[in-house]
Amino acid sequence: MSGSIWRSLHGLVSRLFPASYRWPAQDIRLDGRLLHLVGSIHMGTRDMQPLPARLLRQLQKADALIVEADITQGGSPFDTAEEREPLSVRLTPDEQTRLTALCNELHLSLSMFDTLPAWQIALMLQAQQAQRLGLRPDYGIDYQLLQAAKTLNKPIIELEGADTQIALLKSLPDDGMALLQDTLTHWHTNARLLQLMVSWWLDAPPREPHIALPSTFSSALNDTLISQRNALWRDRLRALPSGHYVVAVGALHLYGEENLLMLLQR
Repeated sequence: MSGSIWRSLHGLVSRLFPASYRWPAQDIRLDGRLLHLVGSIHMGTRDMQPLPARLLRQLQKADALIVEADITQGGSPFDTAEEREPLSVRLTPDEQTRLTALCNELHLSLSMFDTLPAWQIALMLQAQQAQRLGLRPDYGIDYQLLQAAKTLNKPIIELEGADTQIALLKSLPDDGMALLQDTLTHWHTNARLLQLMVSWWLDAPPREPHIALPSTFSSALNDTLISQRNALWRDRLRALPSGHYVVAVGALHLYGEENLLMLLQR
């Protein structure tokens, strides 16, 4: 076989079967930009520490680490100053029953949520669920990458930042009631999804980005929290100067419909 034919076949195989890693990640080249896209989990298990040596080598040779937000910065994102109607007014009887049952299961006081915005209640419940599954913020992949980047004196680039994330949540219609309703409705599905993502790091990540994932968001929420943000991140990544970057985003942004990898390859 001639050298030119072999090189052509090798290039085809490389495109069909990109370099695989034992963590959820893909490499993508955009002209002079090489991106190592990592599917992060914001809370992880003890077994996910330390990060794989091969991933740390990727970071060591990178020009910068890119994350959704630098979560190592202190301060609470929550503002509870605004008064709201009690949950008994805002929730249907069925939703109130589900929330009460979850609070009992998690040993939480229902009264602590009474005047909080619905999106904040949803996030607090999801954080409690993750902790019940043995996940902790300091074992999260993006947190570990941020700590490693700071040790290596690598620049850190935020795709949106914590203030933008909170502003997005505050802009959700009806104080983010749909997010709370989805959290209550898909509670067990979300637990399975968390366990699935942990298995991607501890066992074997999926090779195919277009896998079908269990839905834990309504269509409108998925568009706001996943698809629209993926499109914004695509534009930011395409605007980067030439260089090598490690990019850590929530794992769900790299799989399923309209995932970030697919948008970058269009």
